[in-house]
Amino acid sequence: MKEIDLQYPTCPIRNILSRFSDKWSLLILCLLYPNKILRYGEIKNAIPDISQKMLTNTLKNLLEYHLIKRDAYAEIPPRVEYSITETGKSLMPAVEIMINWAQEHFEEVMK
Repeated sequence: MKEIDLQYPTCPIRNILSRFSDKWSLLILCLLYPNKILRYGEIKNAIPDISQKMLTNTLKNLLEYHLIKRDAYAEIPPRVEYSITETGKSLMPAVEIMINWAQEHFEEVMK
């Protein structure tokens, strides 16, 4: 493994991984990958244990970090859709490796 700079503020672990490593961000990214377009309510229904406040905050953060995009349509009622960006898609192969590892080692780690 390549040596990692662990010094603040140049540490990639602190500065990049912390932006999507919470449990909600990864779940939302997995929902939207590879090409799903979902509305707020659809995301909320797919992750029933997330609060509205947490979902709203997580979506705002993922938007800020350019991992998802938000398209709002001037309709009545208003329609807003979320999808994964190319930057978000480029992250997903690494996430898939972590998911596979988690599935393989779930019982061992959870003991």
